[in-house]
Amino acid sequence: MNAPLQLVWFKRDLRVADHAPLAEAAACGPVLPLYIVEPGLWRQPDMAGRHWGFIHDCLGPLREELARLGQPLVIRVGEAVEVLGELITTHRIGAVWSHQETGNDWTFRRDLAVGALLRERGIPWHERRQHGVVRGLANRDRWSSQWEALMAEPTVTPPDTLPALPGVDPGPLPDWPAEQLAADPCPGRQAGGRFAALQVLAGFLEERGDHYHQRMSSPLTAPDACSRLSPHLAWGSLSIREVVQATRHRRAELKASARGQLGTWSRALSAFDARLHWHCHFIQKLESEPRLEFENLHPAFDGLRESGFDRGLFNAWCEGQTGLPLVDACMRALQATGWINFRMRAMLVAVSSYHLWLHWREPALHLARLFTDYEPGIHYPQVQMQSGTTGINSVRIYNPVKQSRDQDPEGVFIRRWLPELAGVPDDWIHTPWQMSRSLQTRSGCRIGNDYPAPVFEHEQAARRARQRIAAARRSDGAWEQSQAILARHGSRKGSPRRRPKQADASGQGELFD
Repeated sequence: MNAPLQLVWFKRDLRVADHAPLAEAAACGPVLPLYIVEPGLWRQPDMAGRHWGFIHDCLGPLREELARLGQPLVIRVGEAVEVLGELITTHRIGAVWSHQETGNDWTFRRDLAVGALLRERGIPWHERRQHGVVRGLANRDRWSSQWEALMAEPTVTPPDTLPALPGVDPGPLPDWPAEQLAADPCPGRQAGGRFAALQVLAGFLEERGDHYHQRMSSPLTAPDACSRLSPHLAWGSLSIREVVQATRHRRAELKASARGQLGTWSRALSAFDARLHWHCHFIQKLESEPRLEFENLHPAFDGLRESGFDRGLFNAWCEGQTGLPLVDACMRALQATGWINFRMRAMLVAVSSYHLWLHWREPALHLARLFTDYEPGIHYPQVQMQSGTTGINSVRIYNPVKQSRDQDPEGVFIRRWLPELAGVPDDWIHTPWQMSRSLQTRSGCRIGNDYPAPVFEHEQAARRARQRIAAARRSDGAWEQSQAILARHGSRKGSPRRRPKQADASGQGELFD
């Protein structure tokens, strides 16, 4: 084989379908499809074993699918610069192909180092978009239009065949990516892989999604009513364009066949389609302003929570031991399954940021490690939005007792994840600390012994937080800074002359589930 190899570097795009770098590389010559298990990445504080478990689920089927085309996935363990440098030395590499990645700061710096290596070796690196994210974006004018245009393009067809590379050892798929990565039992974690992704997509669009808009808020109904596609999008076993097009095809199909008998499907899929728009919207924020991973978006909030970080309160929140039943049940469910619905995610962040008055960075890292669907570009802008540090979004201080009564009125979810409250009567399940001593004894739950008393008084804590945030927003220069942030990050469809007066607040800024 005399032609130079086209190296396709798989990262957060673990599929063959709708994969432009693979298709374009195959049109240029024989393809070396590569995945690098990078120990340095797995030593970062936002990475966890459940992420690797999902990726591992994806890599085996991806290797098999590429093998059916003629050349299996090549897997190497090591840092990207060293792995790519060795492959360039031992093989004739004509070009490197990959999707653009908006990852964490570590992957950003890794890509800078890879780019420097490839320039030094005179090898072109072709990066293609897989999201509606625009690199080097100056402003958001008409951003939505370009997103729609990208979503409307036909999905990319995989190559028919890939020439086998007899001189390239595929290498083993390791069980664990780095010795330093802690064990991470997550018995309820979603399965990864392309087959699982297609099953989840079909199940949502054909069966589970008919009450999506009505049932996505409660932790009782959300696991079935929500799409559950987020980990597949985060790690790339599905592309966002595939999901958008499948959703719109299903809407059109139902409209054509139902003759006015759509029931709840029309509103459900319309709501889901609207939420899909926000996927790339949030990733664009981190792409345009990478400091969001570490710093408050709005400087008026600098110094507000940084000092006096209470490790005891943080640990109680992390361990599901705050004494607020719904908060603790959500955290324990997240530990065991790697997923919780958006409203409950927002409540967890609100409790840490407002009621416990913790700076958002450590809670954000803890949640990143728990979310199987951790997507940095969505995660950090969302955490900042829910923490009130953007300066352009409505401040949402969730009342954990009201949420408990609204979303789990009979305490079914609470009792499932907090077995120590199993005997608590319905009248007290949301506020067990208010039970009398005799009732605590009869219910088998002694507050302070079997289950903790609340580590904060939620109404007083919320009042204090609201006052502090309001004062920061009224500080000198805060309004002008908010307008600059809005001009850079606010959602808008039209021209600069029609910019909104306030940001994408209310429910629209939510991460889709």
